[in-house]
Amino acid sequence: MEFVIISGMSGAGKSKAASFMEDMGFFCVDNLPAALIPKFAELGMAGSGEYQRVVLVTDVRSGSNFSGLFDALDRLKEMQCSYSILFMEASEATIIKRYKESRRSHPLSGECSRLEEAIKLEQTMMAPLKERADHIIDTSTLPTAKLKGELKRLFGKGQKAEGMQVSVTSFGFKHGLPLAADLVFDVRFLPNPYYVQELRAQTGLDAPVRDYVFASPQTEEFLMRLKSLLDYLLPQYVEEGKTGLVIAIGCTGGHHRSVAVAHDLTLHIKALGFQTEEHHRDLGKK
Repeated sequence: MEFVIISGMSGAGKSKAASFMEDMGFFCVDNLPAALIPKFAELGMAGSGEYQRVVLVTDVRSGSNFSGLFDALDRLKEMQCSYSILFMEASEATIIKRYKESRRSHPLSGECSRLEEAIKLEQTMMAPLKERADHIIDTSTLPTAKLKGELKRLFGKGQKAEGMQVSVTSFGFKHGLPLAADLVFDVRFLPNPYYVQELRAQTGLDAPVRDYVFASPQTEEFLMRLKSLLDYLLPQYVEEGKTGLVIAIGCTGGHHRSVAVAHDLTLHIKALGFQTEEHHRDLGKK
């Protein structure tokens, strides 16, 4: 059984971290009394596997004395139940900004007249637990996606990699931009098969159209540069924690050039090992 204790400063992102951990397959419990932690562990260890990975969120709401929590953690060790402590913190300025934006009260606001005093008091109260932490994450300048990626790095061992779903779609500019697109590339500068009578009724999925488009030196260089760019970008998006990416390739009508390029690009991205879908939004439109 794996136990992860998430604690730290109020406003540092504990709830968000617990939500991400839940997505990773952990069973999450918020503010469980310390005395019940060993009992919960016993339940999990005796169960059929539904509580094999557990996240417990604890903070100053549990009281200023963490000796009860430490006693519970020592009991977990005696039970041979592995656990780790993730301590989350942020700068005072960041926490103040977050509280002002959310307009929520600090858990210690009843004991302090000012938010700054509550934060300093909490830092003092949480210091003993921070000293025992296995991992410390400062979210002051950490984007949400980066936090998700860091949690996967720390606690995602043994999980099947989700990877990033890439969707490549062709479209015609005369029908408007795809609203969901993350990256848009305009291929209207490439030779247009529309002006070749025998190719006009065909599409970029037909070999004669693809041969015509790809015979151009501009197409060859464009694809080389685009593929090189994506070879660099896609792993960066994965590292950022992005789970889905929509790449849109546009020409005038969405029948010829964009379709041919999108199809070729899909094959390239699949060869890189990404889950890839191919769509042609405007292929049936006039």
